[in-house]
Amino acid sequence: MSTASALVIADLVQQFGDRVAVDHLSATVGSGEIVGLVGRNGAGKTTTMRCVMGILNPKGGSIQWAGHPVTLEDRLRFGYMPEERGLYPQMKVLQQMAYFGRLHRLPLDAALKAAQHWIHRLGLEGREEDRVVALSHGNQQRVQLGVAMVHDPDLLILDEPFAGLDPSAVDELSRVLREVASAGKAVLFSSHQLDLVERLCDQIIILEGGKVLASGTLAELQGRVPQRLRVQVASSSEWWDGLDGARVQSRDGDGVVFDLEPGDDTKAVLQAATAAGPLQHFGFESGGLAELYRQLVKS
Repeated sequence: MSTASALVIADLVQQFGDRVAVDHLSATVGSGEIVGLVGRNGAGKTTTMRCVMGILNPKGGSIQWAGHPVTLEDRLRFGYMPEERGLYPQMKVLQQMAYFGRLHRLPLDAALKAAQHWIHRLGLEGREEDRVVALSHGNQQRVQLGVAMVHDPDLLILDEPFAGLDPSAVDELSRVLREVASAGKAVLFSSHQLDLVERLCDQIIILEGGKVLASGTLAELQGRVPQRLRVQVASSSEWWDGLDGARVQSRDGDGVVFDLEPGDDTKAVLQAATAAGPLQHFGFESGGLAELYRQLVKS
């Protein structure tokens, strides 16, 4: 990945008094890439995003965009959706989106045109003259996303964008993020909804105590934890007794589940199973990102 078209965070440090909120965190978000930050409350997700946006001044490390330290001009090309929503409740929907477009230096006509585009794209037709305070929570979320997108940003930073959304709104926002990435934009978002992170993200960064506990694609992360191998044999014998390096995790009517460490050879398990009787099932199981997260955080 070329750093000339990427957000590069290197050894980021942020603390509040004696509490270290971000501890030498490094991450990269490339053009056309969706990167998800996951971690428990207080892990450092929001603080990291605020540092990127210049809301907080880091105590150490560096943040670069397109190969140079991030400037105010760069941040005008970023779109930001904070966890604590930043809308003016008494301002009307169209007026609000256009206003934020103007803050990002769009001419008035262009700001109005972009605002109308996102009102249509986000399913807010007919609400143009409604004040934000009169909207449902889900529609306020849609307006907040429109505000972040109205100036066609190169980097989109979203802090818990899916919180409180109904399933249809979640699907719509997911489609928008895919379209944005497909257009070559970089997307960094945080979420506690791990199924969405698993479904949407090219790269996943797991934070714990302000540090990067693990990062990579889902497949790369799965390679760091024990894998579950389910084997079903048409035999009543305990054929797995005596197998070296294969720990039985559970047994049920659908066979035996083994915990295998990364790199363990499954040949001995397969040989013992086939010797015991007709083999009915032999394959790895994955609990997805939620199970992976639990394993990595507790290890």
